[in-house]
Amino acid sequence: MTRPTIGKYCLLASLLLGTSMAQAQEVVYNTTDAGVVLNDSDVETLPQATMEPLNLADAANIVKPQVEEEEQDIYFSANEMQNDQHLQTITAIGDVNIVRDTLTVKADKIVYNQKDDVVTAVGNVVLLNEDGTVVFSDYVVLSDKMQEGEMENIKIIMKDKSQVAASKVTKYANDDKEMENAVYSPCDVCTGKDPLWQLKAKKIKHDAKNKNVYYDHAFLELKGVPVFYTPFLSHPDPTVKRRSGFLIPNIASSSYLGAAVQPKYFWNISDHEDLLLDPIFSTDKGLIFSGKYNKYTYRGDLTAEGSFMRDDDKDETRGNIFAKGRYEVNDYWVADMDVNYASDRNYLKDMSLDKQDDAWLTSSLKMQGFDNRNYASIESYYYQLLSYDMKEYDEPVVLPLMNYENISDVGPYGAYTKTNLNFASIYREEETNTQRFSMINSWVLPYTSPYGEKYRMVASVKSDLYYVDNYLNPEGEEFTGGVARIFPQLGLEWKLPFIRASETSRQILEPTVVAVLAPNDSNMTDKIPNEDSQDFELDDSNVLDIDRYAGYDRNDTGSRVSYGFNWSSYGDITGRTSAFLAQSYYFDKNETLNNVSSKDLNEKEGHLSDYVGRVYARPNDYFDLNYRFRVDKDDFELTYSELSTSIGPQILNAYISYIYLQDNSNSSLIENSERKELYTALRSKLTKNWSVSIYNRQDLTDNGGSLEYGGDLIYEDECTALILYLQKDNSSDPEYDGDFEFGANFLLKTLGGTSK
Repeated sequence: MTRPTIGKYCLLASLLLGTSMAQAQEVVYNTTDAGVVLNDSDVETLPQATMEPLNLADAANIVKPQVEEEEQDIYFSANEMQNDQHLQTITAIGDVNIVRDTLTVKADKIVYNQKDDVVTAVGNVVLLNEDGTVVFSDYVVLSDKMQEGEMENIKIIMKDKSQVAASKVTKYANDDKEMENAVYSPCDVCTGKDPLWQLKAKKIKHDAKNKNVYYDHAFLELKGVPVFYTPFLSHPDPTVKRRSGFLIPNIASSSYLGAAVQPKYFWNISDHEDLLLDPIFSTDKGLIFSGKYNKYTYRGDLTAEGSFMRDDDKDETRGNIFAKGRYEVNDYWVADMDVNYASDRNYLKDMSLDKQDDAWLTSSLKMQGFDNRNYASIESYYYQLLSYDMKEYDEPVVLPLMNYENISDVGPYGAYTKTNLNFASIYREEETNTQRFSMINSWVLPYTSPYGEKYRMVASVKSDLYYVDNYLNPEGEEFTGGVARIFPQLGLEWKLPFIRASETSRQILEPTVVAVLAPNDSNMTDKIPNEDSQDFELDDSNVLDIDRYAGYDRNDTGSRVSYGFNWSSYGDITGRTSAFLAQSYYFDKNETLNNVSSKDLNEKEGHLSDYVGRVYARPNDYFDLNYRFRVDKDDFELTYSELSTSIGPQILNAYISYIYLQDNSNSSLIENSERKELYTALRSKLTKNWSVSIYNRQDLTDNGGSLEYGGDLIYEDECTALILYLQKDNSSDPEYDGDFEFGANFLLKTLGGTSK
């Protein structure tokens, strides 16, 4: 018998190969006339049924007949039926459809031998299993209530469009299966052409009891050319979710490691616990130990991964650990852990690990409680600086940080009260140490008038107790001792949305006014350090808030009125445009937040803040723009500008991002001068399968230049992916050497891939 190839038909997949074949496409038959149920002891002539002819291209439209759950052995329908009572056979001819238990068979002709319980199907045979697997064959013999059988020249179609063909398939009573001269490919196949890749085997066996698939003499072919051979291959069948064994290794190269290979062994400790061992063997750095552990319980989960190595060039041991855990103590309390640590600032970049672009690594432990309108938490934090561009600080430890929040039930007029309690202890070895207790009591009254006006009144009192050790204040004086502070605040918010609708669009204009009454200069900056309210920027996201600081250490002092408007336009089918503009008026012109955008916070005074706003436009799928800005109130000079836009269809798309920041002596960056950065990227989908992209990040200041550039070339179809990429990071960090990287990733979908 000759070995079949996939090519004559656009065929489909089987449950015998690969985890991607675990779920097959559900295919059912559609009949227009009712069939007749045949019991083993009673056979009647079936009425003629009309069905659309079977077509491989229409396999997805076959509909399984709805059969009631009764004691039925066989359900028949056909154009013509012949009943031979002497031989105890039933012959169905023409669009035959037969159902027994979970198996449906369709063929040009079916002969059912009642005496031996054998079903023989001939001509355009289609078998549909309960799991959705569809099998096409020329000749099928089924026995033992259609549980055993043999098939010749089969073609199988799966949900993921994978394809299988074999010269012969045998199914045994214990559900074991054996395929001869089998070929598998997830690629699209056309007549007379080899697929991009396919896997051939002399014999494939499926051990149903042990859930294993075995291959004898397997070949991997690319465009019909054998490129890999193995005399024996085995893997778990698609019903196995997890099992111990070796996985496909990674192959890589980098300027730090050189050439490297990463074998992987998966240890299935139990159904809810596993360990992945994936050490790296490199030419330049030797052995790097690496692994990942997962554990899942009824009340929580734990994931931990890490690596470590000995770097002889630097004469130091390097490594990292990332760990996350969650445990539900009871119905009210949840414990969370998030640990992130690296031995040094550049280890994650050198190893191309997660979080390599983060400025900080933050580790935390939390216990959180939820009960109706109550929330409580006990937290601790540890910070590790990674960014070379950030100023070096004595890294703080926050232990503990406690929060409690209660929101009362709504009263008869819609009012409610809110209570916040917060305690924080911040420790450093050589710099300022702080212990703080804060309480905020608020009363909130929302109201909507009959004319559509929306009001919200908030009255609050914030009380703080501090103990500060070794605090060097802005005047250069050192302070140690206790401090108490009380800060009342009253705010009123008003909005009135106007709506205008036309045949093509809807427009909404919403003016907003926020009035705040609060005491002046009650931050006590000479005695209270700023730990959690740093790097404040007045922008479109907070200008209309009643309390614009996110933390507790700084109060939004001074009385003011903020005003602005938000306008939006929506197309009936597509498109959206919006604009926002706002400003604040301070009754005391010396308030700090009035001058946050100036080069020096005390350089200029005035009652009015800068203008802040944003513009967003997406008129269609080919243009998307988002622009945020802050404009000086006196000379209308831009003090902050941020632009991002995407232009063009997939065939040629450009992405542009620009950011501008004025000088700021309070910035946490080492270089606190102005920043001007332009990021540009071009992407083009050249064909259905090929795409290319390039990018560049440029410093536009006087002494600037390219900060980073790169690009990639991608080929991807239904069964293969190839990615070629290069990138260069022009880091100013003198300790970082791995600034150039080139790689290629290759993937055979459903089988795995390699990369270097």
